[in-house]
Amino acid sequence: MREYIPLTKRFSRETLSRMLQDYEMVYVKPISGTYGNGVIRVERSDEPGGGYRYQIDTTMRSAASFDALYEALKQYASRRGYIVQKGIYLLKHRGRRFDLRVMVQKNLSNRWETTGIIGKLSHPRKIVTNYHSGGTMMSFEQLMSTHLAASGIEALKSKLHRLGVIIGRQLSTAYPGLKELGVDVAIDTKFHPWVLEVNTKPHPYIFNKLADKSMHRKIIRYAAAYGGIKRKSS
Repeated sequence: MREYIPLTKRFSRETLSRMLQDYEMVYVKPISGTYGNGVIRVERSDEPGGGYRYQIDTTMRSAASFDALYEALKQYASRRGYIVQKGIYLLKHRGRRFDLRVMVQKNLSNRWETTGIIGKLSHPRKIVTNYHSGGTMMSFEQLMSTHLAASGIEALKSKLHRLGVIIGRQLSTAYPGLKELGVDVAIDTKFHPWVLEVNTKPHPYIFNKLADKSMHRKIIRYAAAYGGIKRKSS
């Protein structure tokens, strides 16, 4: 799984400085949270004067120096635990970034199975793709159709299905009681998948937003079999 996981470190002055030097763009986000609240996109400015810029929700701010940037971000990070994650330049659909939710469940044979993939298209002015933050749910095929031919879309879908099963098997070695996972996956401009986070209490309602209800029905059928209790999505 290592090749699919972006470098992620606990927030600190040293970590932020080093990762901005290495990657130019990072995401600073809370260790625990819902709906994308508290996520900050940080990047080195390409303006002549240099400096940094960072976006929280729909607000873009700038910092003339790293010291000023760190002091600003520390105000958020000091409230709860934060991490710094390598920034992935997401694919876009009509100018809006998107990522994917890959649903993975224990099937009727008690084996891990990827039961659904859905696209999450960001609000035009926001950096997160969550439905509760104004994101739009769309089919994986529709979002990828402007980037890949049909054969490429099917190949990527197969890779994501395999990745979902691998994640389920790996996490259940440490947490044997797991029955369902919601894996948030970014696809970069080279069509490489990156696992941004794994939600252990996903809600399948976003799959009901698709015109094709077959994935939603399957997810509900599996959840009913293992007694899944539906909660608000993270």
